[in-house]
Amino acid sequence: MSTPYGLLLKGGHVIDPKNNVDGPADLAVRDGRVAAVDQDLVGDADKILDVSGLYVTPGLIDIHVHVYGGYRGWMFPDQHALPNGVTTVVDTGGAGWKSFEDFKATIIDPSATRVLAFVNIVGVGMIGPPEQDTSEMEPEPCAEMIRRYPDCVVGSKSAHFQGPGWEAAGGAIEAARMSETIAMIDFEPKPTRSYEELLGRMSPGDIHTHLYSSHIPLLDEEKKVNGYVWEARERGIVFDTGHGAGSFWFRIAEPAIQQGFPPDTISTDIHKSSRLIPNATMLTTMSKFLALDMSLTEVVYRSTQVPAQVIRWPELGHLSVGAEADVAVLELIEGDFGFVDSGRNSKRGTQKLECHLTLRAGEIVWDLNGRSFPDYSLGL
Repeated sequence: MSTPYGLLLKGGHVIDPKNNVDGPADLAVRDGRVAAVDQDLVGDADKILDVSGLYVTPGLIDIHVHVYGGYRGWMFPDQHALPNGVTTVVDTGGAGWKSFEDFKATIIDPSATRVLAFVNIVGVGMIGPPEQDTSEMEPEPCAEMIRRYPDCVVGSKSAHFQGPGWEAAGGAIEAARMSETIAMIDFEPKPTRSYEELLGRMSPGDIHTHLYSSHIPLLDEEKKVNGYVWEARERGIVFDTGHGAGSFWFRIAEPAIQQGFPPDTISTDIHKSSRLIPNATMLTTMSKFLALDMSLTEVVYRSTQVPAQVIRWPELGHLSVGAEADVAVLELIEGDFGFVDSGRNSKRGTQKLECHLTLRAGEIVWDLNGRSFPDYSLGL
């Protein structure tokens, strides 16, 4: 006789912003989906785990990663996502419209992590010098590749272009409009193309990433958020963290957040360089926002529900009954911690997140302390 639940997480504190849940609750999983979320759930289960003292959240969603291509050493998704409670990642332009199908076959399809993608406007993708070749920037084939794979592509991407014109950013925006999707833009202002003009060219739902980078004029000379940036947010432009090796500075993030301009989405821009000194894993990046006085509930909100909405995958980022059981079980550790930004500046914090369990479609894919396994000594 089958049991009512496959897995029951007992005694945790559930944070599920979409469903306005923020308190003690149990979570039950059956057939890879959320079966129940409530206090003191009663019923047999194949496996019951005590997660008292821990936070149970939707699986985290990192909408800016590099898991394909040549950009500064890309990272395999499973090893760097699942131990951090991340169940969905979005590769941002590693593959272009010429290389996307190889990316799908070699990384997307075999990964346990849900891997989605922005297709690079540069046909060969994010591999260095070709990113400056305007002949590679063709909106129509980029849009066609986006349309071909709606099950794993969310839009177009532009990045790293140093030329004077709009071939890259403008091309990605055009490809997004052609495919009725969204564009993510990594942008460096030039005398011939300003940040204000970029925001004006973008449509509601489009994403500007690297919000707190030192080369982005988010703040004016008095360290106030520029008026045209406020106007862009009011118009529906999305502002993403995209921490990276060079794109998250406390001296920019702190005054912006204090003025009420947090990121819409928390993301890592994880790759070899950003994984080292700035340690831009998802949980460390989230912990940096805790150090900037953002509440845990808001940090979870901007790492689950909001990114799911932004990439137009509303079935993700929550623990509604019937949803696929992507779940993170996190500990909020109290202590004295130091965090490093992209400018090699540090900030002290008193809280740090650590992942104890990750469930992907109901399956335990990360278990920090082996709580889901039997104690070997009991069988002696």
